[in-house]
Amino acid sequence: MIPSSYPDRATVARLTARMLLDIKAVHFNAQEPFTFASGLKAPTYIDCRKLISFPRIRSSLMDFLTCRVLEDAGFEAFDNIAGGETAGIPFAALVAERLALPMTYVRKKPKGYGRNARIEGAMSEGQRVLLVEDLTTDGGSKLSFVDAIRETGAECGHTAVIFYYGIFPETEPRLAEHGVKLHYLCTWWDVLAEARRGGDFDAATLDSVESFLRAPRDWA
Repeated sequence: MIPSSYPDRATVARLTARMLLDIKAVHFNAQEPFTFASGLKAPTYIDCRKLISFPRIRSSLMDFLTCRVLEDAGFEAFDNIAGGETAGIPFAALVAERLALPMTYVRKKPKGYGRNARIEGAMSEGQRVLLVEDLTTDGGSKLSFVDAIRETGAECGHTAVIFYYGIFPETEPRLAEHGVKLHYLCTWWDVLAEARRGGDFDAATLDSVESFLRAPRDWA
């Protein structure tokens, strides 16, 4: 069922950040930094996969995400909702349920046997597909998923995520150059502000996190 209303964007960002903090999906550690797949070190890590285990929070965030996409892209903009393997799959299913649309998912690479497919489920030429994921950092993995969708003859000009890092200025232009619009609920800046408000971490840790967010590639 499509939600009929939701809070303004600033409230959605704050509530999303609070939910992520409450379930301890947010990890800050300046003394023992985390390492991204790219090799970049950071005092921040977020685990959006934990959301699937918290039904009230999960439901609220999927309502928010559905309304955000409808507001930004239009009420009749999509024919199919695709999740990226693996974290995007449950969220795509939940958004598809709200929109009463078919759901598919996209593999990171062909499975290597059988049909050797990257798309699982029914996706057809000309369908307008929304790619749903848990988060995005620099947008790189989204482009691979979008290309796999487009190879079927379907269209994919939008991707929706719960969490967007919001610290790499090239991300949205990079997606835009590929013909993709990004929709999201909150960023690291929203989480940092809510963590300061709620006292979830000590001041020194939050100061180190802010230093990283302002210059992520120089921080290490």
